[in-house]
Amino acid sequence: MANFTAFFMMKILFQSRKTLFTAPGGDTTQILKTKEFLEKLGCHVDITLDLEPDVSDYDIIHVFNLMRPQELYLQVKNAKRQNKKVALSTIYGPYVEYEKKARGGFLQLLNQFLSITQIEYLKVVARAVLNAEFNKGTFFYLLHGHKRLQRKIISLVDVFLPNSDSEMFRVASDFNMHHYNYVSVPNAVDIAKFDYDKVVIDKEYECFRDCILCVSRIEGRKNQLNIIRAVKGLPYKFVFVGKAGANFKKYYEECKNEATNNMFFLGQIDHEKLPQLYKLAKVHILASWMETPGLSSLEAAIMRTNIVVTKKGDTEDYFGEYAFYCEPDDLTSIRNSIIQAFKSPFRYELLEKIRMKYKWEDTALATLQGYKLALGYE
Repeated sequence: MANFTAFFMMKILFQSRKTLFTAPGGDTTQILKTKEFLEKLGCHVDITLDLEPDVSDYDIIHVFNLMRPQELYLQVKNAKRQNKKVALSTIYGPYVEYEKKARGGFLQLLNQFLSITQIEYLKVVARAVLNAEFNKGTFFYLLHGHKRLQRKIISLVDVFLPNSDSEMFRVASDFNMHHYNYVSVPNAVDIAKFDYDKVVIDKEYECFRDCILCVSRIEGRKNQLNIIRAVKGLPYKFVFVGKAGANFKKYYEECKNEATNNMFFLGQIDHEKLPQLYKLAKVHILASWMETPGLSSLEAAIMRTNIVVTKKGDTEDYFGEYAFYCEPDDLTSIRNSIIQAFKSPFRYELLEKIRMKYKWEDTALATLQGYKLALGYE
């Protein structure tokens, strides 16, 4: 790359967890949209879930999700063995409080005696047995342990690409890091798709106008059951969009069993139809045990919907004074935040903030800035 123009024509390889497409999450959206908007800038981006591919044809290797070190370690080690620079999108949000306070069952009991890394180790073992999530990376994980493998990964990374400054500081604190390169790369929203004035409401969704909406996988960490318990007796319509997370089928059934007749479960719907529900909704809520910051909150806000978000994680970095905050383990806090958000006018300052800072175009440019830092271009 002889000059800055050539820099925008670089070849990039994205690598991530084996279940990226079979169990899609926020990281799936982040990867696909970052790829799309990097390519609009002239870059060539490939995605592979392989652990040890030939990477000789790429300028830089970009890996994702420090929470899944079993695949990440072999991918990073493979890149360094082939003398490639590595960028890591950390997506680092340990659910420590959830594991200790709300997990339920035998695992929550174990959490009173074991560290979060020991619990994560047991969960990987469980996934290997119950979901057949076993590969060569799992072997290294079982051999080295959770946090030790994360430390090995961190030692090999050339630039960190967290979704906020507070996320980077959390990683640095947890791993006692002192010298590191990083660029804060925002999570974002596609403002062309989520264009309030152009979204037309289908008749099938019109019945949900002015609802309280929650778009997320349905699982304990996302805390839908506490939302249901908190809002019983309120006169609003509540709409839950998303499928049960892996190993959370029983939790999903518990949510439906406790739901009242003004609560609706739509399952997973086409992402192209989500703008309609956001536009119809009066409030969107993510009362999770951790968010960094929650893509659906950004999508709801750009559609002029008030958002209630958890205080846990990096939400305040993004939303500042323009969101309504709740504590995930406090039913009164959840209930009051929803009521306040429902009765309050939308703050257009949040809309402008997202348009200025949290577009996928901004994500792509910040990502390129990280690549420049890793490759020694500044």
